[in-house]
Amino acid sequence: MKGVILAGGLGTRLLPMTRVTNKHLLPVYDRPMIYYPVQQLVHAGVMDILIVTGGNNAGDFLRLLGNGRAFGLKHLNYTYQEGEGGIAEALGLAEHFAEGQPVVVILGDNIFQDPIADAVLRFRHQGSGAKILLKEVEDAQRFGVVELDGDRVVRIVEKPKNPPSRYAVTGCYMYDHRVFEIVRTLKPSERGELEITDVNNRFIEWREMTYEILEGWWTDAGTVSSLYRAASLVAESPGEPVLRPSTMEVGRQGEAAS
Repeated sequence: MKGVILAGGLGTRLLPMTRVTNKHLLPVYDRPMIYYPVQQLVHAGVMDILIVTGGNNAGDFLRLLGNGRAFGLKHLNYTYQEGEGGIAEALGLAEHFAEGQPVVVILGDNIFQDPIADAVLRFRHQGSGAKILLKEVEDAQRFGVVELDGDRVVRIVEKPKNPPSRYAVTGCYMYDHRVFEIVRTLKPSERGELEITDVNNRFIEWREMTYEILEGWWTDAGTVSSLYRAASLVAESPGEPVLRPSTMEVGRQGEAAS
């Protein structure tokens, strides 16, 4: 299984901070934002990771992360997304890297209180299809929201005025190799982007989408207010195994998982 972290975009909602660096390199409490998805993947035993970046500061990722040695990785892969073609377009850049294997995809500005390791393991056992992680929220209209029928996902609606549920789709997705075939068939949305919701809805149409509901908190860090919230949540979670380990501890976890 391969890991893909999507860390492109211009970060305009975080101006003026993003005039000097990519938003995913901004600090969230005591470490750069990009550390959190890397740590999640390593903790889950996913040791072959690609970072998709973009903008004018892509070289800063290499200066910060190098080859991933601090996380216990033997090698860290990078690729570049030109412009802002959407999450699905960015994911499509990982096709050659994936080499036909399933992928775990994390948005670089999403931070999860709890490890995703168990969900990744269950997806491995699932064998095919896709899996999404959901979180019950008060302001569902801000997100992609699932409509459920018992244990089955019926559809995902993007930023609905009248949400069909209170379960938002978080920025962690797991797919088999067919995800890249889907991406190649997508048409740009009204925003001019290839939408990850369209990818997810295709797996739903095939009845090959599973989901899990998060118990711990989840947040993005893509706006000034959510960046502040993310830092506060991390600061108040001193005992969490993914949020709090030092890079040396992450390295030992990674070596054990490889």
